[in-house]
Amino acid sequence: MTMVSKRHLFCACAALAPVLTATTAHAQSSVTLYGIVDESVRYMTHVNKNGDSSVGLGNGGMSESRWGLRGVEDLGGGWSTFFKLENRFFINSGQSDPTLPFFNEAQIGVQSSSYGKLIFGRMPNVLIEGITIGGYGSNPWIPYDFSFQPEVTMSGGIWTSNQVQYQARTHDLMFSAAYAFGGVAGHTSYGSQFGAAAAYAPHGGPVNFGGAYEETRDSLNGSTAKAWTFGASYTWDQTRFALGYIVNRNDPGFSNFANGPFTAPVLAALKYTDFSRRRMILGGITQQVGAAWHFAANVWRTLQDGKTHAQDGSAWQYQLVADYNLSKRTDVYVEADYALYRGDLIGAQLQGVNGVGLAQKGSQIGMMAGLRHLF
Repeated sequence: MTMVSKRHLFCACAALAPVLTATTAHAQSSVTLYGIVDESVRYMTHVNKNGDSSVGLGNGGMSESRWGLRGVEDLGGGWSTFFKLENRFFINSGQSDPTLPFFNEAQIGVQSSSYGKLIFGRMPNVLIEGITIGGYGSNPWIPYDFSFQPEVTMSGGIWTSNQVQYQARTHDLMFSAAYAFGGVAGHTSYGSQFGAAAAYAPHGGPVNFGGAYEETRDSLNGSTAKAWTFGASYTWDQTRFALGYIVNRNDPGFSNFANGPFTAPVLAALKYTDFSRRRMILGGITQQVGAAWHFAANVWRTLQDGKTHAQDGSAWQYQLVADYNLSKRTDVYVEADYALYRGDLIGAQLQGVNGVGLAQKGSQIGMMAGLRHLF
């Protein structure tokens, strides 16, 4: 059995080698294996209604672990095709994230050096695109969507399936527009999503600003959820100041979006369908010290208008981060966060895509220390 296993392993590696080393079949084609391996020890208070605390390895650290393949082929004349496949997994258990598809991002597209990109598949929505290209998201040196990043929830969980997205850059201006097909027979708009994002983002410039608008239709009844955001950042020397604003509005009947990252029961459990309007103001200061150190202080203020008076709520959330690069690809970090929840936001998902241990009391303290490697 050992001899057969070794022979099979050798054959598999030999078969993959031309793919992963790239440029073997065609000088202008390449395929890259990439990823993040991130793990932390995390402590949290009030993780259940008894007020108990927990400590242990998290499902991830400040970034959810992932691996992926991306490739590009030069077609000539400034044109090329590309693809991306990416899986999210929990380093503490070795399992793929059960809340997401096996390939959480799956894209194919065509791009031009003059006309931009046209992308098909499952990818980030334009609301999160507006925050990232606008430069006002929290902790910008960290790969986006990590365990304590409340603006991720306000962006609808980042990813949308069945999407066609166009992206372009002209000098210092960036633009994206997207449409996701609902696929509901007889009701073309049901389950669909459309939106656009734009930003002024000069290379190396001190000022970035941008925004986005997105409209989502319920997959069962066509009710509407609307969201928009705008914000800016300013960098002086190695200090960055950022400020942003996000609004979510839901029709009374909105409860299901099959193209999104959460099922209808999960949306209800996370209290995403309890509100008619949520507003968030976010701000932060990031300080880089030399080439190795990053420090950050962030604050989020959320106000919720419920569909009923009992579903009103509010929250204050605060975070401190210190990150040190051991090398170009490996860093260690410590993080602390404190949150105050009122009304219906107690028990709601307002931490981020990987936020385990939802607060079951009016306050919560979280702390973690972790190690991350990028490849």
